[in-house]
Amino acid sequence: MHTTSDVKTMIAGLTVGQTRSAQESGMAKLTPLHREAVQGMPTSPIQEVRVLFSTLLPGDVTPHHSHRFPVTVYMLEGTFTLELDGRDAVAVTAGEVLVEPAGITMTGFNKGDVPARMALFYVCEPDAPFADPVSNS
Repeated sequence: MHTTSDVKTMIAGLTVGQTRSAQESGMAKLTPLHREAVQGMPTSPIQEVRVLFSTLLPGDVTPHHSHRFPVTVYMLEGTFTLELDGRDAVAVTAGEVLVEPAGITMTGFNKGDVPARMALFYVCEPDAPFADPVSNS
């Protein structure tokens, strides 16, 4: 039997990582993958949410670029190495999450021998480009 709950109860359930479900099955569990406070999110009255899938084959390299808003990367397979200007390179492997900051020049690599597959989550102003090219000179 399916039950309903008021909004206050549902928000309380989300706070502790559970949602209200069918009575016979109890509570559905939420597993937090990542939580991070970021700067540079869009402030316009309407935002666009994008979920993208990307594959870098072994040896692939992204162009030097920046993002106007933070990009959340969830690695599904392989390893993605990201070089951010002024910071040490970071390798993100399957099951890990990385937030690429806004306004920082970066390039990414697949230095491994298997495809690097990832889901990208991007919140931006409507129709904003995903990335802006940056000269690496």
